[in-house]
Amino acid sequence: MRISSAFDSGNIEVVSAASADTIRLRIRKDNESEFFQWYHFKLFAKVDTKHVMVIENANESAYPKGWEHYYSFASYDREHWFRVPTSFDGKKVTITHTPEQETVFYAYFVPYSWERHLDLIQWAQQSAWVEQRCLGTTLDGREMNLLVIGEESPKKRKVWITARQHPGETMAEWFVEGLLEHLLNEDEPVSRQLLDQVVFYVVPNMNPDGSVRGHLRTNAVGVNLNREWAEPSLERSPEVFHVLKAMDAIGVDLYLDVHGDENLPYNFVAGSEGIPSYDERHARLENLFKDAYLRATAEFQTKYGYEVDAPGAANLTVASNAVAERFKCLAFTIEMPFKDNDDLPEPYQQWSDTRSRQFGRDTLKAILDVANDLR
Repeated sequence: MRISSAFDSGNIEVVSAASADTIRLRIRKDNESEFFQWYHFKLFAKVDTKHVMVIENANESAYPKGWEHYYSFASYDREHWFRVPTSFDGKKVTITHTPEQETVFYAYFVPYSWERHLDLIQWAQQSAWVEQRCLGTTLDGREMNLLVIGEESPKKRKVWITARQHPGETMAEWFVEGLLEHLLNEDEPVSRQLLDQVVFYVVPNMNPDGSVRGHLRTNAVGVNLNREWAEPSLERSPEVFHVLKAMDAIGVDLYLDVHGDENLPYNFVAGSEGIPSYDERHARLENLFKDAYLRATAEFQTKYGYEVDAPGAANLTVASNAVAERFKCLAFTIEMPFKDNDDLPEPYQQWSDTRSRQFGRDTLKAILDVANDLR
């Protein structure tokens, strides 16, 4: 028996693995940070033997309540992932699984590898509608990739979409993959209508370094990028610095920042009600978009979500608030669950990569419905 995490986005520490029924593990913290919750490891197993894997520091993680009613993902081929029995006793998470093959991968959510990211942007580039740009580099020297989709024109609305500021929220890049597949389908009427009115600016992965390092929430030096939008710097947060610089040069009419939420088992959006410039126009646009989203997909709801900021009390270091205030535009944080969508429960996979992709596709219809109202 052997446990390994020496690969892209791998994260686990082995305390002991003397026998299959007493495997003791700990999740490694993000570099220079106290955040941790993401795990991803490979088990060399004894086939048809029950393995009991205990994550001993689960109660010290960033979101202990996120382990409640949570089930781990597993995969034999790294393409098809399924949930396995998982429990939380308030201190430790226990994953129980009887492997049917000699090796199996486990992860907090379905991983989205850096290689798949590179494949995605090169695939998108094959479309005549797409231009790939490099905005700059990260602290570890990786590219910050931007996809420009549609023929740029001053008359068109400018829609920005960013994903994976928090690298462990891999459902965000699955969302983008689904959105791009639908948007770049020349036979899709919604896409053709959108690209007549809109230019998309898509950053599929805002945090390449954290993604490869197996971080939950931070970049290479332990910085939470979604708290850097007031004053990003090349020394701490070049990822945000480069994207915000491009936004300033291009402009923004709609901004969607895609995330995952550890605790809430629903899909929802967080608006910008607390920004200083929030007014009746902004409130009307927010309501138009949420109504359009409700029509576009049964996966979305507005009953559950974050507490709304009081007037003038928004945290302007957060991306959606910062962009909404800076560009006086409609901006949302989109949140998806790590667990399941309790409004539409699915017992085998719960919330998954497949459903994240479909949610991305459905989002295009909501964007189309509000595009003419953005200016």
